[in-house]
Formats: sequence, structure tokens, C-alpha cells
Amino acid sequence: MQRILLFLLTNVLVVAVLGVTANLLGLRGYLQANGLHLGMLLGFAFLMGFGGAIFSLLISKPMAKWTAGVRIIDQPSNATEAWLVQTVHELAERAGIGRPEVGVFDGAPNAFATGAFKNSALVAVSTGLLESMNADEVRAVLGHEIAHVANGDMVTMTLIQGVMNTFVVFLSRAIGYAVDAFLRRGDDRGHGPGIGYLLTTVVLDIVLGFAAAIVVAWFSRHREFRADAGSAALLGQTRPMIAALDRLRSLHAAPLPRSLAALGIHGGMSQLFATHPPLEERIAALRNLRPGDSALRLD
Repeated sequence: MQRILLFLLTNVLVVAVLGVTANLLGLRGYLQANGLHLGMLLGFAFLMGFGGAIFSLLISKPMAKWTAGVRIIDQPSNATEAWLVQTVHELAERAGIGRPEVGVFDGAPNAFATGAFKNSALVAVSTGLLESMNADEVRAVLGHEIAHVANGDMVTMTLIQGVMNTFVVFLSRAIGYAVDAFLRRGDDRGHGPGIGYLLTTVVLDIVLGFAAAIVVAWFSRHREFRADAGSAALLGQTRPMIAALDRLRSLHAAPLPRSLAALGIHGGMSQLFATHPPLEERIAALRNLRPGDSALRLD
């Protein structure tokens, strides 16, 4: 809940900074003279940035279950499922969070964690991962996912995405109005935004959206290193996580559906838009890990 409040406060502060900056630069009078009410635009940017991101966070669990075809293990039907549930619950207790729901989905080796709250998250693994890894490696992967939950990574990712959305919405429309006013200077026949505004807004939504995606992807890569270190802290050693990542490298694990790509143990994109660092870099980081490097705090 604290992270949700932080998320709301951050977006409010971003909108406030945008408003103050617009006033200091003298943009309020210029934009309002050309038909744009700055306060309404700031409110719209806030609703689109915060509202859309928080809504996606709140529905993240049911959407993940639906898109990945996750089967929740309410009553284990075999020894593997019983071990899986027990291991997740043990790791969650060690990390100081509530017991997540545990699920299995069909597919190539992968796993993910999601949910708006630490104490009611979802941890799911694929049948391919269970079939291709030994118990120590699966346990390390589960530790990685539990570390994501304990670190509040889902909420933090949503916060960053919301802030980026707010900037994109505000800047694209403010610049769109300015461009439209320039193109229609001296024209008294029309009121409201014209074709210049529409075209500029569409183009900037795309361009600034790509720029925002780069920022979000950078943080996503950073949190993977933290979750790897968190798994090592939960297990008390780095060897199982290194072995799991090395196994993934040899298996060429397939990515999750696009809506879940940033949540998985392994991603499929590369370079600027990659949600996950190369497996080689993650293994090297674990080998260089020193005591106390993990962001996960264990009691």
C-alpha cells in the first residue's frame, strides 16, 4: 500500500512540476491564448498517466492468468505440484511477504510473478521449466520471482510507466497546440485544434512513447540483476541461480506473451528495448556478487 501511495504522490508531483515549469517559461499564457487550457491538460495527463497505469496494475493478476493460461494450484495433484507450492511459500515466508498464489502454465521454460500487492501476488512457472531444470535450479528461479515481489518491482514498474505516460501525454499535446497555432497564425476562421495539432500529437505520441519505452526497459533490466541477487540471498548462495541462468542459456527459452514479457525470468527482446539483460551479463554479475549487495532485506 505504501508503494501505491508513493505512486500516486509521484504522479501528482510530476504534474505539479509540469505546471510550474509551464508557468515559468511563459507557456500558460501562450497556450491558453491559442485555445488550450493548461489546467485541463495537466488533469488529462494525470488521469491518462496514473489512471491507465494503476488500472493495468490492479488487473495484472487476472490478465496474467488469462493471457498465459495459468492453472492455479489450489489442491496439488502430484508430488511436483506439492513441492512447488511448499517451496514458494517457504521462500515467501523467508522474504517476509504473504503467501502468493502458485500456478503452472504450458509452454517453453519461463516463469513470472505479478500482482499489485506484496501479500497477494502470483508466482507461475511453465511446464517446460519444470521438465528441463533440476530441483535446485527451479528453486532458484522461484527465489528470483519471490525477490521481484518482495522488492515491489511490479508497483515500481507501474510507477515509472505512469510517470512516462504523463510526460508523453502532456508534451505531445502542448507541442501539438503550439505547432497548430503557428500553422494557423492569422487565420480567424476556425476554432479549436486543427490538422496541425492532430498530426503533431500522433507523431509525438509515437516518438515520445518509444523514448519512454527505453527508460522503462532500462529499469526492467536493472531490476533483473536485483532479483537475481535476491534469489541468492534467499537461498544463501549464488550457485543455484547461476546454474538456472546457464540452463536457460542452453535451452534458448522462449519469451512470454508480449503483455507479460517484462515479468518473466527471461525476455526475448534486445538492445535498447530489452526488458532483460543478456544471460551472460546476469551470470557475471552473480559471480561478482559480494555479501550485502542484494537489495532484498531478510530478517
